[in-house]
Amino acid sequence: MNTRRTKRPLLIGTGALAATAALVLGGAVAANAHVSIAEGPVEAGSYSILTFSVPHGCDGAATTEVAIQIPEGINAVTPTRNSLYTVEKVMEDLDTPITDSHGNEVTERVAQVVYTAATPLPDGQRDAFELSLQIPEDAADTALYFPTVQTCEQGETAWVQIPEEGQDGHDLDAPAPSVDVVAASDAGSHGHGDNTDATVDAHDEDSASAEAPADQTPLVVTSLAVGSIGLIVAVIALLRGRKKA
Repeated sequence: MNTRRTKRPLLIGTGALAATAALVLGGAVAANAHVSIAEGPVEAGSYSILTFSVPHGCDGAATTEVAIQIPEGINAVTPTRNSLYTVEKVMEDLDTPITDSHGNEVTERVAQVVYTAATPLPDGQRDAFELSLQIPEDAADTALYFPTVQTCEQGETAWVQIPEEGQDGHDLDAPAPSVDVVAASDAGSHGHGDNTDATVDAHDEDSASAEAPADQTPLVVTSLAVGSIGLIVAVIALLRGRKKA
């Protein structure tokens, strides 16, 4: 579902806002149990499926909504269906229209993907949400951050903190889910290396099979000749036996 609405603020920006974002309205954040992305690293320019894991609720309260902000540079996102949630794509206008790979003019982008639970997710259970998207080609050697707000029956957790330069993200109380991006590799992206090896092996086997009959030709001719002589001898012996009878 594509929806145009006012984009929900995710409390990102200056140090003061980051400090506010670190607050967990429903209670303290459980250690080493952040909302995170399972995949990584991914290649710049590649089409990837990112899995966002929500491991717990808000200080014991069940989760009712997960809102994932999409970073700049990613315009199109395809969320995977989840039978326990409704999914909504929140759109925003691009400052400058662009042309996609098919020659179509693109005037808006997916700013957020929001999953709303039909039945609240209990604190003692986890769930995962998949987004299919293309990694920006100019994102090599960087990290992409997807600030996420987890709303619960009581309170919410804003997983939106982004480390400053030189800061270790593990030191943050409520870090935004992120994925590391590496430079594109032709062999890794398209699998040319593996396919080439397989093609060469198959070609060698075909060549060997084609050459085998030529190498065995003298043996085959000899076998046929011996067999023919044996047949002639057997016929002559049979005829002589009939005459004697």
